[in-house]
Amino acid sequence: LFSLVVFCCLVGEGYTNVPSSSQLFCVFNHNEDACRYGIAVGVLAFLACLFFFMVDLYFPQISSANDRKYLVLADLGFSGLWTFLWFVGFCFLTNQWAWTPASDVHVGADSARAAIAFSFFSIFSW
Repeated sequence: LFSLVVFCCLVGEGYTNVPSSSQLFCVFNHNEDACRYGIAVGVLAFLACLFFFMVDLYFPQISSANDRKYLVLADLGFSGLWTFLWFVGFCFLTNQWAWTPASDVHVGADSARAAIAFSFFSIFSW
């Protein structure tokens, strides 16, 4: 759920423009990589959650102990990796937001703060 919030905040209001131009830029200090990173981590986390949810549903039907062991280890390893990626994303988005001039943010400040907050919450949920 947190990954969807981060993704939706960045896609919905993460890109904005100045009134005199139609050129879109990322609200995080005009750094396109910040928005792309948050979107990518959010989408991949959501898809991974769906995958591991399906694995959990079919887990009782898996008869091989080796297959079960590898699936549990894959889930554990992925969770550890994604915890680290959310931490990096939180630090990256927070740093870019701190360097963003207030005059550059016309719309999307609340969405940017929500993306930062939910990337922080995702560290603990993963």
